[in-house]
Amino acid sequence: MTIAAAAAATPSALHLQLQSQSSRKDARAWSTAQEFESQFISTMTQTMFEGIKTDSFFGGGPGEDMFRSMLVDQYGKEMSKAGGIGIADKIYGEILKLQEHKP
Repeated sequence: MTIAAAAAATPSALHLQLQSQSSRKDARAWSTAQEFESQFISTMTQTMFEGIKTDSFFGGGPGEDMFRSMLVDQYGKEMSKAGGIGIADKIYGEILKLQEHKP
């Protein structure tokens, strides 16, 4: 779609066209790319929580450590679903390139 065509399109028509393009994505490749991005974000977020001390009155102990890792995993999944940081798009493109160049 050219810039002029995008400018001339109504918002609803543009939305429908983008929606149809996204539905053409290879579902397994896109899911794999999102999972990779989710794990990457979780790993980055985990390091953010390493220096935080917990209040002994309301938290601490091995239970909090276990549930914090689960919380960080959910943060990564939700951030990836909400658009992420752009890694999933790049990974998806690379997966498709690798599928096209099979020997």
